[in-house]
Amino acid sequence: MNNKKLLYLVHAALIAAIYVVLTALAAGFDLASGAIQVRFSEALTVLPFFTPAAVPGLAIGCLLANILIGSALPDVIFGTLATLIGAVGTYALRGIARKSAKHRLLASVPPIAANALIIPFVLVYAYHIPGGIPLFMLTVGLGEVISCGIFGQALLAALSPISSKIFPAE
Repeated sequence: MNNKKLLYLVHAALIAAIYVVLTALAAGFDLASGAIQVRFSEALTVLPFFTPAAVPGLAIGCLLANILIGSALPDVIFGTLATLIGAVGTYALRGIARKSAKHRLLASVPPIAANALIIPFVLVYAYHIPGGIPLFMLTVGLGEVISCGIFGQALLAALSPISSKIFPAE
């Protein structure tokens, strides 16, 4: 295995591990699932802006975190899918998002949209939480704006100046 492949695997594994730890932390505050959720780990969904290794890292991290916190099977499947779609979307937009600081906001849009559109159905059909899909689109969407939009953008701004040292040749 060459160094580039090894670095890719290490980045993906580290991102997955950090996602699991941050989700477990959010679960300790009862913020990792339910109608109102602010998963600190979702801030990491901006990392595909820097490296393609973040895409599998985020998906595997979400899958493991959902299993660890005892999510229902549909949540494990569709929650992971939402995170994967968001990560792929961020990676796809990275060329546009790199144009300027204001364009970097685009890096947060795919994970916010994917989770706001998918997770409400999980809440209604897997957990039978009363409230309805439109309400949960709002609550999950707002939680994602906090975690991806605010925390994610702060992470993006903090990592941008040193990204070439952390993610070389990406």
